[in-house]
Amino acid sequence: MLPIEFIENMRQQMDSGSEQLFQALAGEAVTSIRLNDKMDELAFPCDFDEVPWHIDGYYLSERPQFTLDPLFHAGCYYVQEASSMFIQQALDQYVEPKSVVLDLCAAPGGKSTIISQHLGEEGLLFSNEVVRQRLFVLSENIQKWGNGNTVVTHNSAADFGTKCPNLFDCILVDAPCSGEGMFRKDPNAISEWSINNVHQCAERQRKILMDVWDALKPGGIMIYSTCTFNNEEDEENAQWIAECLGAEELMLDYDESWGITEGEIGYHFYPHLTKGEGFYVCALRKNLEPFTPFKVKDPKTPIHCDANYEATMRTWLQHPDRWVIKQRDRFMTAYPAAYKPLIEYLAEQLTCVLLGFGIGEERGKGVAPQHSLAMLKDLRREAFHEVALSREQALNYLRMEAINIEGAPMGIILLTYEGVALGFGKNVGNRLNNLYPKEWRIRQL
Repeated sequence: MLPIEFIENMRQQMDSGSEQLFQALAGEAVTSIRLNDKMDELAFPCDFDEVPWHIDGYYLSERPQFTLDPLFHAGCYYVQEASSMFIQQALDQYVEPKSVVLDLCAAPGGKSTIISQHLGEEGLLFSNEVVRQRLFVLSENIQKWGNGNTVVTHNSAADFGTKCPNLFDCILVDAPCSGEGMFRKDPNAISEWSINNVHQCAERQRKILMDVWDALKPGGIMIYSTCTFNNEEDEENAQWIAECLGAEELMLDYDESWGITEGEIGYHFYPHLTKGEGFYVCALRKNLEPFTPFKVKDPKTPIHCDANYEATMRTWLQHPDRWVIKQRDRFMTAYPAAYKPLIEYLAEQLTCVLLGFGIGEERGKGVAPQHSLAMLKDLRREAFHEVALSREQALNYLRMEAINIEGAPMGIILLTYEGVALGFGKNVGNRLNNLYPKEWRIRQL
């Protein structure tokens, strides 16, 4: 049952439309996915329709058991709430691919994968999460998406505001909120809701925005979003950004048939009008003013890599010159060469969990590929022997169980499913060692 104070607030805010909203919140949540460009199309045993505001978004008529689909684990698609895909419109209209972008409150990573795909080979994304427990799923989803143009960080908003002044061309703040838009998707959101929590969330959101504001370049784009309905967390905070921090609202193009509600500032997604859950988004441009550009300094400790290892790993990449390869202890990472000075400097200023992607690991007297290389879109598959797995074999692999493959060549093997790279194994003669990451394995079916 919906909280009484929430009902009263929505009646006051929406007038007659509130009753339709309440009816929609009593219905079933919508399931939607967004395809990775690892695949051109994806077939499920149920019908699907297009999400109108994202070219790769699809609604599913029923929710499959995604855990049983190896393509889900290979990062071929992301299960994402349809309304939140609308940030693509803000990116398309106001953010150049050659941009440095911060996704401040990024876990579990759906919006970060949208941004990384938008930036492609030209830009750089810092995907940040302050809650440590949420970092691991964020890092996993970033790696599975396979773009390699992302640095995953674990910092507060204030860290960016003080250590990265005037750096970012765009900052997305998908702010922690009271979660009204998730009422029909998450019953806990109803039980945890209170008017006091709404007030606390609105205050915390303004604190986050104020702390990170200096990291945005003058003239840069702030995308502010929540998954809630109330104006206190939505329009009032967007107006506060414009008036108190100094910005102008940017209008977003959309088709009237999509059912989006344009507010006094920003845009609302109500589930009785749009096919999706509750969402609010506003794009703003920071006021232009004289400023000192962010200055990149040389890192204190240069990072190197064994020359022989590096030569081997570069043969694993389609475009080896696109990447810098560095080694720490026995692990090697690769990140965009175009942003080498910035990444290496900020790696010392911020708490970085992942720089680009893991490419290699020192084992014995040689180097073996890390799993994230198998997920990478720039993987040169010809560098490895490939073995195609059946669905049953693929699921056994993802559970980290033993799999038997007759006639497989010795050494490292790239395992595939339906033509998509799934991960690595090592044939040692009498068995195939499963090299899938233990922390990613399927634990229950």
